Amino acid sequence: MSQACDLSAVEARRLIGTKKLSPVELLDSCLKRIAEVNPRLNAIVAMDEARARRDAKAAEQAVMAGGALGPLHGLPVGIKDLEETAGLRTTYGSLIHKDYVPKADERGVAVLRAAGAVVLAKTNTPEFGAGANTRNEVYGFTRNPFDPARTSAGSSGGSAVALATGMLPLCTGSDTGGSLRNPAAFCGVVGFRPSPGVVPNERRALGWTTLSVRGPMGRGVADAALLLSAQAGFDPRDPYSRPLDPAAFRDVAPPDLSSLRVAYSPDFGGAARIDKTIRATFLDRVERLAPAFKRCEEKSPDFAGGDRAFAVIRAQGFLAGQLENYRTKRALLGPNVAANVEEGLRYSAEDVATAHARQTQIYRGVQALFAEFDLFLAPAVAVAPFPVETWYPEAVDGAKLASYFHWLAPAYLITLAGNPALSLPTGREPSGTPFGLQIVGPHQGDRFVLAAARALELHLAGDPATARPVPDLAKLSG
Repeated sequence: MSQACDLSAVEARRLIGTKKLSPVELLDSCLKRIAEVNPRLNAIVAMDEARARRDAKAAEQAVMAGGALGPLHGLPVGIKDLEETAGLRTTYGSLIHKDYVPKADERGVAVLRAAGAVVLAKTNTPEFGAGANTRNEVYGFTRNPFDPARTSAGSSGGSAVALATGMLPLCTGSDTGGSLRNPAAFCGVVGFRPSPGVVPNERRALGWTTLSVRGPMGRGVADAALLLSAQAGFDPRDPYSRPLDPAAFRDVAPPDLSSLRVAYSPDFGGAARIDKTIRATFLDRVERLAPAFKRCEEKSPDFAGGDRAFAVIRAQGFLAGQLENYRTKRALLGPNVAANVEEGLRYSAEDVATAHARQTQIYRGVQALFAEFDLFLAPAVAVAPFPVETWYPEAVDGAKLASYFHWLAPAYLITLAGNPALSLPTGREPSGTPFGLQIVGPHQGDRFVLAAARALELHLAGDPATARPVPDLAKLSG
């Protein structure tokens, strides 16, 4: 029998608001599930149970008093361990910060508390978010809930696993090269990369680049939209932030699928190497969906040169954020961060200018596609989950990759364009782990992407082959 922690965030919030579910009861259920499955998976790496209990009791009292309640009132949330939480250890997955306890919440955490959320835990991440395998020298590996011998991906791997197993109803994430979408795809949950600035981030070292964003994760689209409605807003400290109505992301109405014009590509026009089993699974999903659309045809923007452009611009971010650590604390840094800094030091101003020019061309090509189509569908990841001890796949279908992050091309090619994108769980790939369908929408079309994804989610839910898969909790307990 399912427990309170298995409720969707939307349903749990409704029951709290109607006095049919106590925030304390929900917190206790989450803590019980964490105790049962987290020792096997290592998704939750730090908790503030004492404060969470105080906050849950206060939330319960507010419900009974009949006052106004926030959109996340009484919902336990997990915060990715790249976000600073007052009184709760924040390590960034790095030995440099292994004992760091912030004195204040950063904006992304403060707005969730203000919306009524109960901040319970930190979720695991690779060091400074570098690398799409959630592992670090502070906390170790986070394992895939469908096969603990395999990776959860990353860098929001801890959040994805916590959601998939019912440890928490909502979790935060961030995304540069797919860190919201990749773990969502591997773990069978929803990860949404919003347009830059929708979720303000006052701590980005390079405020005028679009690569890195914060965003929501949930078991379903409606849950992710609910969390986004609390995360989104205006903050002048983020250059890309703009006035918007956060409440507009709640209760997104699904469009009629038969009105949609859809383009798709299994490999981004040949710009991304995709494992043959992932390609076949993606094409199967497209075949199942195509009759529901007004129009569905294979077509892709030109992403040629995207690998190089992403590598250079990404390296700029590491130079801005980690060069000082590299120079003064090199022995404490892991291989991914060090490699990115060293790569950045090799690039010239010409390399940087060329990369930004190519990103601009890719952006314009993607927007041209959306003059003709409403959605673009692609695989969310290039490969199935690989062994957790492996840092990254060195090859895809026998073709050697040039860098440790090039297997992430399905995600980072969309990152370059800056369009909103969501990974939707749609059944499993042949080896038994979840398959993520990447749904990309038009420029600034965040609400539309959420609505379209919800429509696709409902359409696919009736077939066990394409519905969201659920891990076997009995095998993970004990």
